[in-house]
Amino acid sequence: MDQRELVERARRGDHDAFAELVERSIARLDTAARLIVRDPELARDAVQDALFRAWRDLRSLRDPDRFQAWLHRLTVNACLDQARRRRRRPIEVEVTDLHPLMAGDATDTLGDRELVNAVLLRLDERDRSIVVLHYYLGLSLTETAGAVGMPVGSVKTRLYRALGEMRAEIATDLRPLASSIAEGNPT
Repeated sequence: MDQRELVERARRGDHDAFAELVERSIARLDTAARLIVRDPELARDAVQDALFRAWRDLRSLRDPDRFQAWLHRLTVNACLDQARRRRRRPIEVEVTDLHPLMAGDATDTLGDRELVNAVLLRLDERDRSIVVLHYYLGLSLTETAGAVGMPVGSVKTRLYRALGEMRAEIATDLRPLASSIAEGNPT
């Protein structure tokens, strides 16, 4: 059964159709939420809030074909709400790939992942959510803009700025390593 038909059935109160829609999306929503709020418990709460809002407001969805984008937007908003409520309590969570690792040295990949995770953590929640949606979940810029409720141009600008900040942070973090290697003392 296609998504449009499931959405139509769910709008009429079919719990099984809504459950199928949730089942198709839950892993991606959970991954995005974990990367945005940086806490597995808060991520689960945010996803649960988003799904509750989706069920409650499903009849107000104008275009059933936009269900996934609408659900991503609800999730991002729930994550941002959670982050605002818990701003004083920084919690870290390991960044994991959506796809299994291909080939290469596992230590290099782990080091790269830790560096990206640390740099991603330094971004504010809105910029982090844009990076996560576009690069980790593979949403297009238009889909990302819809999910965060911003114009595409603003998303492009924020993404460009966030990537610049990340590059600068990575370069700063790698300077001590580069000078150590140049001196013949790799760590």
